[in-house]
Amino acid sequence: MAAQFGRRLCKGVTTTAVAAAAVAALAASQAPGVTTDDQGRRTTSDATPSPEETADAAGATGNSPYYTDLPPLNSPRPAPSASTGTDVSGVTEAGIPATVLDAYKKAEAALREKRPGCNLPWQLLAAIGKVESGQARGGRVDADGTTLSPILGPQLDGNGFALIKDTDNGAYDGNSSYDQAVGPMQFIPSTWEWAGRDGNGDGREDPNNIYDAALAAGHYLCRFDWDLSDQRDLDKAILSYNNSTEYLNTVMTWLEYYRRGTHEIPDGTGTLPADRSDSGSGTVWPSPATPSTSPSPKPSTKPAKPAKPGKPSGSAPSPKPPADSGSPSTPPGTPPPIPTDTVDHLEDAGTATLTAMAGDTFTERMSARAETETGKAVAKVRIRFTVLGDTDTTFTGGERVATVVTNGSGVAVAPALRAGEKTGPVVVQATVVGRTVKGVAYRATVTERVADTLVRTGGKALTCTPGGEFADAVELRATYEGAAADKVAATATLVTSADDPAANDKGPYFKGADGKAVRALSGLTTDADGLLRLPQLYADDTTGTFLLRVTTAGGATATVELTVAAAETASPAPAPSTPASPAPSADPSAGPAA
Repeated sequence: MAAQFGRRLCKGVTTTAVAAAAVAALAASQAPGVTTDDQGRRTTSDATPSPEETADAAGATGNSPYYTDLPPLNSPRPAPSASTGTDVSGVTEAGIPATVLDAYKKAEAALREKRPGCNLPWQLLAAIGKVESGQARGGRVDADGTTLSPILGPQLDGNGFALIKDTDNGAYDGNSSYDQAVGPMQFIPSTWEWAGRDGNGDGREDPNNIYDAALAAGHYLCRFDWDLSDQRDLDKAILSYNNSTEYLNTVMTWLEYYRRGTHEIPDGTGTLPADRSDSGSGTVWPSPATPSTSPSPKPSTKPAKPAKPGKPSGSAPSPKPPADSGSPSTPPGTPPPIPTDTVDHLEDAGTATLTAMAGDTFTERMSARAETETGKAVAKVRIRFTVLGDTDTTFTGGERVATVVTNGSGVAVAPALRAGEKTGPVVVQATVVGRTVKGVAYRATVTERVADTLVRTGGKALTCTPGGEFADAVELRATYEGAAADKVAATATLVTSADDPAANDKGPYFKGADGKAVRALSGLTTDADGLLRLPQLYADDTTGTFLLRVTTAGGATATVELTVAAAETASPAPAPSTPASPAPSADPSAGPAA
């Protein structure tokens, strides 16, 4: 089984060479097309995501520890014997608890509808679920998919792990000092705030529920328009979940293993992983059977301060402080207030006008300032920015919600917005997470795509005989600020004259769906390269020079000349001329005729 195999590799029972050979064999036998180095590891030259693809360096899990057990080298088939129930060819490892398997497949179906270009396979969710939590601790979930006990990673206090101080006031992980990865897919609270999803339709987004967590993981892996059928994008997506090449290797081996075949097993009967990436680091993640808990505060060892002279026990209470002295002093031992509890309202922190063309990223970003009732800035407060209404405008990661913690000046700056194709107003609401206080509503505007230049791509004269059709099509290129202007709306009209933009009633024409002459077309759109190729042009019996005017959204215009003329015919050769005979000369001596 994988647990035994992993222990043999990770605990040094075998040599490093054997371990490397095993990993190489896995890569060769289970991951066709995967490049490995001489140690059997995947090369990282094309696996490291670019900076914009790892906007959150901590990934989904905060780079928390993960299980390193590897699948058996043999195929998961055939199925276990019904008569003996024994494990045949490693099928126990291939078995996935019923509820967990159902959650993965439903998440795949949802992503196929919402983001078909991502091509998310459910086996990838299963592979990640295996290394993150051993398939929710072998499927120890209730009928709704919620884990029977919390699955928490170690607190990320910098002691052998990343340092991520509390971002959720303990709402998800029960720890108000540091964050911990939560649930079967091990999301850290700050990531869950924007990536969380309701996968089982109960109206809640619970990281401890396998349906919610699996759907959230699917959306997380499909952001940035990655196509997971492309190995390069698949690598980037996995590394964005946990930025470790070893993690990538482990997930890929399980992915290929599950692709070879799986079967459903009863909930709670799955095998539990044994080896973790933090083994031997001096800090060990608690056993999967024992949920992690936040450390209890240490008892104070300082001696109590003696009473002030002249103030015997039982004396009258101190008089009230003067009116201008502020709030009464905090009693000794009282913990400081949680920042979120001191927020009275949000203010716009100087956001400029938010306008962008469809498909573009907004150059300006929204910023909100958390303030107390007296206008004092409040740091370390989580601000949630939510895109409202019927719009396809999102934040650059493809999400409609983003949560940002205020800085020392009390300001939270939202990620950049990316305009969708729907034009018009967009509203984004900023609220304080965990409080109902006055928020801020931002209004953005998405404008239509435009072009500022439109030119014909060819210079050949466009001619036609009466009643015929033009041999060459009209093609133009639209640009905006020098770049190709794609998806820009355009119109084409055969105008009466250079000074009269009305459609002509004679001369060249397009054909409508009914075959009749049409001399004005709308609904035209440039392609991805900014090119606009017009339909076939025809001519009636009217000869002359005519004008075709094409105009794009944004006002770019081009006028094209069309000539309709009769075909030239060859003239007959003229007959050879015969010189005329000279008239007889008159006799000068003769007198005038009678």
